[in-house]
Amino acid sequence: MLRAFVRAAESTQESSGHHNRNYVLPLTEAVAPVVGRAPGTSVIVRIRRSEALPVVIRTWQEEAAILDAVRSALPHAPACLIKTPDYSIHSHVEGVPLSTICGNGKPVDTLLMKALAGLLAQMTRVRRQALPPLPAGWPANHGDSRAFLKTLALCADEQIRKPNWQEFGGLFKALGIADDALLRLAERVPAMTRRPYSLLHADLHRDNLIVSYDGDPPLVCVDWELATYGDPLHDLATHLVRMRYPDHQWDEVIDAWAKAMEECRPGAVKGLAKDLRHYIAFERAQSVYPDVMRAARSLQQSSMRKSMDEATAEVRRALETAAEPLRLGDVPRNAEIERALFRWLGSRQDGGASGQHWEKTASAWQPDRRLPENPRFPESAVREALLAEGAAPAGRVFKGTAHLNSVVCVEGLATPVVVRRRLPNVSRLEPSHLSEHTVLRAIQDSGVPVAAPRVLALGESYPDDAFSIHTYVGTRIDQPPSHPVHGLLPHEADALVDQLCALTRVDPASVDPASVDTVVGVGDFCEWLKEQLIGLVRDLPKESLQLARTLGLPDEWRLREILSGYRVSVRTPALLHGDLNPWNLVRRNDGLALTIIDWEMALVGDPLYDLVRHMHLTPTRPEIRTRMFRRWEAKLPKKYTRDRHKDWTVYRRIETIRSAYIDLVRLTTRTSLDAPNVRRAVDSYAETLATATASLGLPTPRTTNPYLERALTRGRT
Repeated sequence: MLRAFVRAAESTQESSGHHNRNYVLPLTEAVAPVVGRAPGTSVIVRIRRSEALPVVIRTWQEEAAILDAVRSALPHAPACLIKTPDYSIHSHVEGVPLSTICGNGKPVDTLLMKALAGLLAQMTRVRRQALPPLPAGWPANHGDSRAFLKTLALCADEQIRKPNWQEFGGLFKALGIADDALLRLAERVPAMTRRPYSLLHADLHRDNLIVSYDGDPPLVCVDWELATYGDPLHDLATHLVRMRYPDHQWDEVIDAWAKAMEECRPGAVKGLAKDLRHYIAFERAQSVYPDVMRAARSLQQSSMRKSMDEATAEVRRALETAAEPLRLGDVPRNAEIERALFRWLGSRQDGGASGQHWEKTASAWQPDRRLPENPRFPESAVREALLAEGAAPAGRVFKGTAHLNSVVCVEGLATPVVVRRRLPNVSRLEPSHLSEHTVLRAIQDSGVPVAAPRVLALGESYPDDAFSIHTYVGTRIDQPPSHPVHGLLPHEADALVDQLCALTRVDPASVDPASVDTVVGVGDFCEWLKEQLIGLVRDLPKESLQLARTLGLPDEWRLREILSGYRVSVRTPALLHGDLNPWNLVRRNDGLALTIIDWEMALVGDPLYDLVRHMHLTPTRPEIRTRMFRRWEAKLPKKYTRDRHKDWTVYRRIETIRSAYIDLVRLTTRTSLDAPNVRRAVDSYAETLATATASLGLPTPRTTNPYLERALTRGRT
């Protein structure tokens, strides 16, 4: 009988709901006695969406128990009449959703808004003893606001991020969201004012507010399945964000809430001005996960260009909203977002017409004729790698300052490969001088013992997205590569020196016939290097240059004057890697010890510079530095090493000065902060700035604003 009623309900028009399918219909003569209501009375049949993504925090699993507790304080709330594992039947609240008469973004009438504040205040009257038991791990001290907010962040990670990470983790990594973003947010929750816990609705938006027909009461809250127990400020914050009030109405809503709470629970208003922002930040941070996943899922049912544009815009909005609380750094632009969505979508083969359309487009590519086809990695293997790229799990997606790298497996190939894409709209402060694929081919053809990836393919896929495919150099695909982030071990230091020495045996002309004359000029590499640094300062963004002057760093003219005294001896040029930071060195389990990756900043110049720049970018203990220099001098002819003892400090000073400018730009523009090497550099900016000004012979930096100096010179955590 009840099942027949439910089947009949499913043939009626469905009302909106992210988590449930809701059907409103009158009770039949047969069902009315079972639920204890008169025949013809409207009820709601609620059926949980099996296809719905887990994108919400649930404190309790049974909405019926919550509704039973709520009715003591809010008698007009719905009642659960029947509860089964497959569906539930609730009483129907007569009226219309607020969303139908006052849509998102529109101001809410003052009387309705005050009635809303009164509803939130009335919830504090629900007794804790009437509510279901709280989950294990809930704050035992029912008043600890900091513990509650930290618990929310951990619950969001456990209930929203983790269940979806296998399907969407690679997409989130491509968009710049790390797997521990919510955990780091939990760690940053500051000390907060104590407020008494109470029942919270936690999802009070316009669809969940019913405007009654008779006005008694004027508003009724429905859909209580996300209710929780904690700091009342959390309910205000979620309400403010999810109601989509216009900006000018926020203060009015907050004031109305405070007045209503003063009457019901005065302690709930303590610390309002200081602490509300923390809950708003959390709501904006956690919302990036459902918003991005829903936007991506929406594309699976459509092959229209308009759908991609709409999804891209929604993801961009979600990322911008979450950027500050999650500390995402620079938000990807539309082109980067669209490409990430497209690759994710192309890997989802659902067999339908839409899936076939995206799959076919995702695997299409145009080879770059500068690189002949590799017989061991033919066109079919490239297509397979491109399709697998979008499905790469988060643990195999690595986003650097200029590239997105996805590790995938290709049938018939014994080892994984890396699909490597240059991020769009990324302007590196330090330019590239040689083509990476040309450098890698030259190393491979030379036969020197340098551990570097091999280029398997080079081309462009839709939409105008250039890529290269390299051999993967990690030891295990199920574990992230290991980098010497805390410095080299003795045997690794020896191995790196040996590989740098081997690079001198690669003919520079094989990399680029014009590179020797162009880069080295008349043979004084140091003069060319200084001009590069001066040009970098000349082209700094206006805001960064102004701030540099404020902190005591010179402009290009004063810098040229200072650098004119920096001179080194001329040494025979060789191929250099140019960026030997720890994340470009991958540990391996053989005699070579390290594989050197990311050759995009390779150049031809003084071999001493490559070694010194590595020591600048990597924590290097004095005994390791001495060991590396001694081995380097012993293994190379004099033409590469002469006057090393007096010249290496010149390069060290130049690199310190360069970092002072580059890291300042990254701090002010928040560019590439999700890359670990960039994060470590900006976090130690105080030391970099002090060392750079000392190298320039300038006084310790002082600003007229002590708060600005403290913010910039203490780094960012």
